[in-house]
Amino acid sequence: MTAKRTRWADLSRAERAVLLVMVAAEFALTSAAAVDLSFRARRDVRGRKTFWWAAILVPPVGPIAYLLLGRRHPGRHGPAGDSGGEVRPRRGRG
Repeated sequence: MTAKRTRWADLSRAERAVLLVMVAAEFALTSAAAVDLSFRARRDVRGRKTFWWAAILVPPVGPIAYLLLGRRHPGRHGPAGDSGGEVRPRRGRG
């Protein structure tokens, strides 16, 4: 048996819209991950950059995995995103 290929003209308007949204989302995720990886310093990437370049090309898991797991955030410390900066006392009135 051979599978019948679905053509663009055979899709309903709603199916076309969903497909276009999915393609746009995948393009945006992949682009965001690639731009971030290209400009991010090596020390701010978890693992090897070559691994993440290959992973980004595996849609949709690769870009999502990189954006969630592959980046280090040097300004964040702790689960609440505390910058670890000095806490200044409040100035009192008077």
